[in-house]
Amino acid sequence: MVLLLSGLLVAVIGTWRGYANARLVVAPLAHPGEPTRTAVEETQPVAERARVRRAARNLLAAVGWLVLAMYGLFLVASSEAAR
Repeated sequence: MVLLLSGLLVAVIGTWRGYANARLVVAPLAHPGEPTRTAVEETQPVAERARVRRAARNLLAAVGWLVLAMYGLFLVASSEAAR
């Protein structure tokens, strides 16, 4: 019972946080941003742009949370198999 409940909790929290981080990755694509900042960032290499680094960081966090959610589903499946 503890394994089932902890697995469900981990799956729900991981999915929720993964979705929230994925939204942060997609948000700059939906909004053009400030024109002056965009013009300044265009002169920098891609790896040094703040938006690119932030998007990469949020993408890695989203994938990490979703991996944690899948582990929660594994715990749920393990608890059902143990019955």
